[in-house]
Amino acid sequence: MKLATLKNGSRDGQLVVVARDLSRALDASSIAQTLQQAIENWESVEPRLKALANQLNAGQASDAFAFDPAQAMAPLPRAYQWCDGSAFLSHGALMQKAFNLEPIDGVEHTPLMYQGAGDDFLGSRDDIVLPSEQQGIDFEGEFVVLVDDVPMGCAAEQAMQHIKLILQINDVSLRALAPREMRTGFGFLQAKPSSSFAPLAITPDELGDAWRDGRVHLPLQVHWNDQWFGHPHGGQMNFSFGQLVAHAALTRRLGAGTLIGSGTVSNTDRSAGSACIAERRAIEMIEQGAAQTGFMRFGDRVQMDVLGSDGQSLFGAIDQRVVQAQG
Repeated sequence: MKLATLKNGSRDGQLVVVARDLSRALDASSIAQTLQQAIENWESVEPRLKALANQLNAGQASDAFAFDPAQAMAPLPRAYQWCDGSAFLSHGALMQKAFNLEPIDGVEHTPLMYQGAGDDFLGSRDDIVLPSEQQGIDFEGEFVVLVDDVPMGCAAEQAMQHIKLILQINDVSLRALAPREMRTGFGFLQAKPSSSFAPLAITPDELGDAWRDGRVHLPLQVHWNDQWFGHPHGGQMNFSFGQLVAHAALTRRLGAGTLIGSGTVSNTDRSAGSACIAERRAIEMIEQGAAQTGFMRFGDRVQMDVLGSDGQSLFGAIDQRVVQAQG
């Protein structure tokens, strides 16, 4: 089942189910008006949403309409909680080597995670509006899970049962602002502006065999200004999503609608490219002695997509430009 949120003039949008081929959609507001409402009542809502999706995919929905990703908001336009991990250790290892950083104690056993701001997510075609190119504008391709209510102290195996939907995100980062915020020990704020989501939130069964061990076993295709940038594989997560959810829930409950991110998708094989500019720059520093690639400029375009074995986009594509804030 694929779900999306369409713009309707409200903050939380209109929930719709979307056909597997992304061509058509059906209004789901008679079942749940928003995705937040759906996830809070998932046990009773999911069977009804699936029935609607089956009807749509069978071509039996007379009131279906064309799905336009440009009209989609983030699937969950605002979340009560957004926690982002760093589950691909190859990314951290590259940063550590390039910048001669001290190793983080226990990083192989305990996931890194920060609590981000979830009040203003962007849609897949929305412009990324920022004040200055000097802030080091970067994209970061990640996978994300959406959970229902998770009890405190939930084990990783149990946590997998609370993962109801999977999403894909461009976690926009401002690299010039990040070092100071990291040194304070308080975590990111200004360095993490509004993130952008692919238009669809999908149930794990939509991934078929590509969803196993709490990982998305597919490459994330990334293009920058229409040029290939990378296709790192999501299966190389060092921590599963079950482990990430359990980590976040160690000392507190997680409310339904909490989003947990994988961190930048990264592979040890450098031929896979990268899902963020900072990683490419780190590789250049290691191999060439200095970074050669600059960060994004106003007018630049970033595209991300994940294709299934049939070549069909699973989450819908992210396709957006960076523009300068006015005034």
